[in-house]
Amino acid sequence: MAARSPALHRAAYLMVGDVGLAQDLVQEALTKTYVAWPRLRDRGNAEAYTRKAITTTAISWFRRKAWNNERSTERLPERQVAGHDDAVAGRELLRTALAALPPRQRIALVLRYYDDLTEAQTAEAMGCAVGTVKSQVSAALTKLRASLGDAAELPLEDVISR
Repeated sequence: MAARSPALHRAAYLMVGDVGLAQDLVQEALTKTYVAWPRLRDRGNAEAYTRKAITTTAISWFRRKAWNNERSTERLPERQVAGHDDAVAGRELLRTALAALPPRQRIALVLRYYDDLTEAQTAEAMGCAVGTVKSQVSAALTKLRASLGDAAELPLEDVISR
């Protein structure tokens, strides 16, 4: 898990939009994986099990409203100043647009395109049918295109830094 932890943290961050919550989410998923370790049939799929635990835990947090949009910070965010790199502005624009999506759509996009899972793997991680993944992703992409406008033409790798 040490080798894949950064990727799990990035995916969790994109799902919840907050570094602290993402760390909590990954920690809880790793704890669930540890507890289930004796029951895992194929220990080579521990990452897939952990990814599913991250996804289901994030969904349950949103359902229980344990997570809210308040974020505490030590200092106020800086305002954008002229001359900021377009990539930084694009990443922030996409993060904001992602945060505005409903949780299941956001999670489907993150798993499908950021984690590069197939539709079947995404469906398994989300605990739903492949058709549900397709409809969630389609609706999310439609909303992103509408909210991003011209910025939707940016390549994803230019907008999200891994």
